[in-house]
Amino acid sequence: MVVMGCGRVGSALAAALTRIGHDVAIIDRDESAFQRLAASFDGRKVVGMGFDRDVLMRAGIEQADAFAAVSSGDNSNIISARLARENFGVERVVARIYDAKRAAVYERLGIPTVATVPWTTDRFMQALIQETDATRWRDPSGAVAIAQLTVHEDWFGHTVAELESATGVRVAFLLRYGEGLLPEHKTVIQDGDTVYVAALSGTIGEAAAVVGNPPIES
Repeated sequence: MVVMGCGRVGSALAAALTRIGHDVAIIDRDESAFQRLAASFDGRKVVGMGFDRDVLMRAGIEQADAFAAVSSGDNSNIISARLARENFGVERVVARIYDAKRAAVYERLGIPTVATVPWTTDRFMQALIQETDATRWRDPSGAVAIAQLTVHEDWFGHTVAELESATGVRVAFLLRYGEGLLPEHKTVIQDGDTVYVAALSGTIGEAAAVVGNPPIES
């Protein structure tokens, strides 16, 4: 996967994708921007303009299955997104656009866009790795959300506490046999449960990826 822009969103997105096992290359025209990345980040760092073909190729765009343009400039984002989609055939491309009217235009061109900052990271994660989480509620500031997560069958028999520890989110409630249940930490997740979690925006995508796979046994 290739991320263009190592600002607050780009660095957080690259880190989250890396944590769940994706190979990530990140592009920024300012080498000092890479200081936002943790020392543990082992992806590729490429200095240059994200709409430059040679820069994209150094980042591995020809092998990438997804591309996110999250720089601070609308024009740079949409040009690089179109290059990734139209010239390199990248299947999943998302562009961050600050101008909502322009975003609507590019959506009609077939390029998914993100135009509102509070849920930027969640939307990019959803578009890039095709998660199945469904956000049901978000507070007015956009900081906290409640979402439904699809849980892998190997989580059945594990407790709510184990799931919360693995994901860093809180289980808000369960639907069991059609009825709502406020779980305790010792509540065991059962086959057929629908799990709803409360989480900070930007963390739901990573949690969805964790519970969508078998738990890692310590």
